[in-house]
Amino acid sequence: PDFVIPLAQAVAAGTLERGVAICGSGVGASICANKIPGVRAGLIHDHFSAGQGVEDDHMNVICIGGRTVGSSVAWDLVQAFLAAEFSHAPRHLRRLSKVARLETQPTRANV
Repeated sequence: PDFVIPLAQAVAAGTLERGVAICGSGVGASICANKIPGVRAGLIHDHFSAGQGVEDDHMNVICIGGRTVGSSVAWDLVQAFLAAEFSHAPRHLRRLSKVARLETQPTRANV
């Protein structure tokens, strides 16, 4: 959390366009980053998801497990993540809007 929270806050504020978070498994970084409104973090282990997460879901933080993914694979994942562009397809925009509404609507947990 000590490094992921400032990273996620910078992405949410628009100071950074995207972020890369690495921890042992990537799980803790993903959980922490996704607590910040405006952050769409994904725990990524494969090349396809690194690009598709941006293209379809506008993922803006990639989380990688440093103990689960080798350094050359991690480098490839980051490159795919940074090279990808959000598609702006109507169905993806609708999905993004639904996810954004979750950040402002009351849920059972916070009612």
